[in-house]
Amino acid sequence: MAEAADELSTPLGQNTVGRTRRFRLPFTAMQALAVLLGLVLVGFAGVALFNDNPLGGEPMARVTLRNPPPAATDDKHAPAGQTAEPAVKSVAKAPAAASDAKTVTIIDGSSGKRQDVVIGAGDPREKADVDSPPVATTGIDPRLLEKSRYGMIPMVADGLKPFTVYAAEADRAKAARMPVVAIVVAGLGVGAAKTTDAIMKLPPAVTLAFTPYGADPGKLAERARTQRHEILLQIPMEPFDYPDNDPGPQTLLTTLSSEQNLDRLYWHLSRLQGYAGIANFMGARFVATDPVMQPIVREAAKRGLSFFDDGSTPRSVAQTLSAGQSLPFAKADFAIDAVPTSAEIDRALVKLETIAKERGTAVGVASALPVSIERLGAWLKTLDSKGIMLVPLTTAMLKSKSG
Repeated sequence: MAEAADELSTPLGQNTVGRTRRFRLPFTAMQALAVLLGLVLVGFAGVALFNDNPLGGEPMARVTLRNPPPAATDDKHAPAGQTAEPAVKSVAKAPAAASDAKTVTIIDGSSGKRQDVVIGAGDPREKADVDSPPVATTGIDPRLLEKSRYGMIPMVADGLKPFTVYAAEADRAKAARMPVVAIVVAGLGVGAAKTTDAIMKLPPAVTLAFTPYGADPGKLAERARTQRHEILLQIPMEPFDYPDNDPGPQTLLTTLSSEQNLDRLYWHLSRLQGYAGIANFMGARFVATDPVMQPIVREAAKRGLSFFDDGSTPRSVAQTLSAGQSLPFAKADFAIDAVPTSAEIDRALVKLETIAKERGTAVGVASALPVSIERLGAWLKTLDSKGIMLVPLTTAMLKSKSG
């Protein structure tokens, strides 16, 4: 019909041509896109206005906590007509994970200005699992601990002193009759591998000295005590070339007041527990300066500790000040591995034998270098045959004092 209508309306003499009519949308593509974006905006505004979400879309995680199943009742042993009460079991709670990081208050020597610095956080991969048991403090007497603003520090209580309580066992009657040698391996606590070598490869009578630094010096010191080593705490002190040669944070300085140095001392004392005494860590200038050493020696005596001088300077006043405070004291005759080669270490050990036989007591200090540990281990096995006794440092101190 449509085709016939076209032929009627076409002028005579002209042929009609068939036309194809295309379907067209009532709007353009841009109009459709604008409408779509408008709907999205309207929807977003509706969610923001009418959805009650106090977190404002902040990501959150949901954890399902299930109550433990009730304990089985023992109906067989319940009286007739009664239902047995479920057994109550105590569940031990895991201790809260403590951060390895500690805040250190650094006091400016000239102005007294305080600055808090976080140190000792360590590698997060080294942190203990929260489900692992806490490290036991074997043999630590809580009566000998006093709370400071940095943590627990040693003190004298009930007539007991850390020097006597934490001294390693030794046959002191035998030591009084024969030449003795004490060996102190120092600089431990920083570097778990070398510290562990010293703890495990050297006999218990070797005294181990720990610095206050490292991720967890207390844990390594506790391991040493578990292996029956006597331990010391090294206190960083100012050397002659400070600050070019810097022992570390909270170093005791000759430019600080006695109150400032004592405050730093308390920080160091709180870093680990169970030590029989303190020792200088570097500090050639500090230990040679009487006014700044006096309060430190007096505080060590007050807290029932001893003092070990590593012999780094002949000008040290530590021995004289210790005698004035009746503080147990020892000074290293020399560093065994000042030249860290096998030949030189062996030569130094022979010299230590000679001093022990001539004077009755000899004290050597060494670092935890692999060559030092290896040569010490071999030499210590020969002492019995030479008529020399290896003793902890506290035993050597007591023998020197009685002599």
